[in-house]
Amino acid sequence: MKRLHGHIGFVSTRLAGTDGVSLEVAKWVNVLRGLGYECYFFAGESDWPAECSYVVPEAHFQHPDILSLTADLFDNQTRSPVTSRRVQCIKEHLKKHLYRFVRQFGIHLLIAENVLSIPMNVPLGLALTEFIAESYFPTIAHHHDFAWERQRFAINAAEDYLRAAFPPTLRSITHVVINSYAGRQLALRTSANSTLIPNVMDFDSPPPAPDGYANDLRMELGIEPEAHLFLQPTRIVPRKRIEKAIELLRRLECPCALLISHASGDEGSAYQDYVLEYAQLMGVQVILAAERVGHQRGRRPDGSKIYSIRDVYQQADMITYPSRVEGFGNAFLEAIYYKRPLVLSIYEIFRTDIQPKGFRVIGFEDFITDDTVQQARRLLHDPERVSEMVEHNYALGRVYYSYRTLEQRLTALVSERLRVQNMARNAQRYCKVREQTHLSQGQREA
Repeated sequence: MKRLHGHIGFVSTRLAGTDGVSLEVAKWVNVLRGLGYECYFFAGESDWPAECSYVVPEAHFQHPDILSLTADLFDNQTRSPVTSRRVQCIKEHLKKHLYRFVRQFGIHLLIAENVLSIPMNVPLGLALTEFIAESYFPTIAHHHDFAWERQRFAINAAEDYLRAAFPPTLRSITHVVINSYAGRQLALRTSANSTLIPNVMDFDSPPPAPDGYANDLRMELGIEPEAHLFLQPTRIVPRKRIEKAIELLRRLECPCALLISHASGDEGSAYQDYVLEYAQLMGVQVILAAERVGHQRGRRPDGSKIYSIRDVYQQADMITYPSRVEGFGNAFLEAIYYKRPLVLSIYEIFRTDIQPKGFRVIGFEDFITDDTVQQARRLLHDPERVSEMVEHNYALGRVYYSYRTLEQRLTALVSERLRVQNMARNAQRYCKVREQTHLSQGQREA
């Protein structure tokens, strides 16, 4: 394949850790670098090397000033002039740094990772929108979820900001969505067209076999040797409906433990408190393992191990994924990739975009049924059936959600975006030359 050339800049609030956006960015970077592009990163926090990162603290959604603004904008229906001025001040600060980022790394194309989708950092979304409008800069807006999908943004004092930048509809922006429903809603609400690129895993490179590093995971986390380990590989937020996983374990009536790999994140601790109280009432062991699970292996300051996402998947007997709403479902893909059986709620995107492809899971609708419990119990004691199921799912993942699929779509999308932009810039230069020539002739005739 012909290698392409160009500098691509990713922009987000955070490009670090194991959140879905950061993990998906890593996959895009892997594919784009394989195609020959160089990638650079603008964010409030970055796990990428310093030599290709441009970190501005105010770009992070957890920066104190941004948290304060978000509370002002989304806890009320009106905002004060002071709040408006603060938004504009931080916006100008961030826009200045966006210009510097593009100049410093010679960026040819920007990829906005959810920063023009959901208003976690309103000044950053506004700054990026104004930068694009002022420079006609070629941009791919990669949308993982939108403000209208989150109840927490329904009451707000930022309607003008949401219409302007979440998402913006500028001619130099190409919109990418991760599911068909999001594409339909984007068109309905903004009249913008979009390209569908689902989340992916590297199915052409199977995960390596366990190497013994995580053999002590159960002991380290206080799980009894005979207990079945269920993994809930999500953040602790209400839409994940973790109480359904706890109910399942209770009704299995055998030794079980539920390991939750991620923290509550940006939505507070009230739901986490509820989950722990509910688990205690149900008599189910729940382990909050966010401090012991990372994208990569490592050590904590006290010397204890940090296990990778791969480690916890490979140690798990079954994956629970009872979400009410998902933009796509990274945890679904990870379960397929690591060849683990999966109990999930049939959320809308799974029903429309994924299930028709033939994946085999233990699915339920609004609540856990006796049949759900019986299917899970059978799989826990039937390794041959599990093996057949997970191999079938892996083969489908390789067809529909592999890096090859992503490479094909990104090759066309990025090269076309850069080609159109070059044509526009050539036309602008031509018009400028013609204008100067016309002015010179006019001056001579005068």
